Amino acid sequence: MARIAGVTIPSEKQIQIALTYVYGIGPKFAGEIVEAAKVEPTVRVKDLTDDEISRISDVIADKYTVEGELQRIVAGNIKRLKDINAYRGLRHKGNLPSRGQRTKTNARTRRGKKTTVGGTAKKVASKT
Repeated sequence: MARIAGVTIPSEKQIQIALTYVYGIGPKFAGEIVEAAKVEPTVRVKDLTDDEISRISDVIADKYTVEGELQRIVAGNIKRLKDINAYRGLRHKGNLPSRGQRTKTNARTRRGKKTTVGGTAKKVASKT
């Protein structure tokens, strides 16, 4: 098992796919990293040499912001939007979609489980 940027990447997958397990690296950047490190993209992670792993790690460290540092930057950006009371910040504060999606229906992923508002069911008479 290889560790790249503090993440243990799966050893059975091809290196180009396995790199996408690192936060901040998608398919496009994975291809660029493999190309810059001069590694065959279809080779399995378990078949990589230590030299190839170190070259990949060096390319990532030099050119890309990944994992904890990237998460801090993103969290800071959202906090800034909240602090200045921007519209997007207010949507983040209210746990609502911030990119213009409708909320009358759908938006369940962002808003959470549906809670029914009372007042529609008949009250059952209780014995006194």
